[in-house]
Amino acid sequence: MRIIILGSSAGGGVPQWNCGCRNCVEARQDGRSRTQSSVAVSADGERWVLLNASPDLRTQLAAHRALWPRGARATPVAAVILTDGEIDHTLGLLLLRESAARLPVYAPAGVTALLGHEWPVYRVLSAYAGVEPRTLPDAQPIALADIAGAPLGLCCSTVAVARRPPRYARTAPAQTFDVGLRITDERTGGTFAYVPTASAVDDAVRRLAGGADLLFFDGTFWSDTELTAAGVDAPTARDMGHLPVGGPEGSLRLLPRLGAKRVVLVHINNTNPILCRSSAERAEVEAAGVVVGEDALEFEL
Repeated sequence: MRIIILGSSAGGGVPQWNCGCRNCVEARQDGRSRTQSSVAVSADGERWVLLNASPDLRTQLAAHRALWPRGARATPVAAVILTDGEIDHTLGLLLLRESAARLPVYAPAGVTALLGHEWPVYRVLSAYAGVEPRTLPDAQPIALADIAGAPLGLCCSTVAVARRPPRYARTAPAQTFDVGLRITDERTGGTFAYVPTASAVDDAVRRLAGGADLLFFDGTFWSDTELTAAGVDAPTARDMGHLPVGGPEGSLRLLPRLGAKRVVLVHINNTNPILCRSSAERAEVEAAGVVVGEDALEFEL
């Protein structure tokens, strides 16, 4: 199984268009930008599954030869999995509207409902090639397939990590709106756990990520009050559903208990001090054997 980090940043990217924090200022000066969160996974190196569809998707696809078109209107992107219905994880679907065929989009039931009504991406795309919504069942493995039903060699199971809908749909009925993924290569048995947003390292996350060959985990914020410390009037990290990385109860202390062979932090907010290579926080992460995710990092299981 091949895994590519297409985008390592949380919503807004680095630099964020309206942000003058230290990380964004330095990113503008040295050109070390980060695109918004998305990952590509493939069992055979030919057919790829996107994990979330970033607003930066066009740039991300162009940056990787493995994802370039193989004909006049051909694409190696065989399916998309959405872990939630947030705008920064779904807006990229609109950039795939020129597809020559419907695109399978796997998502939790709550997200499928949102994208058909409150944030009607599916209805908009129906005027183009359209998508084929496929529901990800809770905690039940499902074999991924392309639009023709051909197996992609990957099996996916999920756990709910939040039941709170996105900000644009706060009145939506309670359903599963946010999941983590465990993807298994059916040929090699390699396991990849993907949890870009998590409010806790609880039993559900332990079941999903325990013993995985590779774990991508929520690295959004270093501290609970990171945004207010940066001068931004905003809720705390935990109020937004993100377990901070740092501190005595942060994910950096808890992740080793999962027994994953390799751990990479992804979905990193522009204010997070771990983005600064010389920061004490970055040194603490690296001393723990955890990798700070970067755009274009590749892994093979």
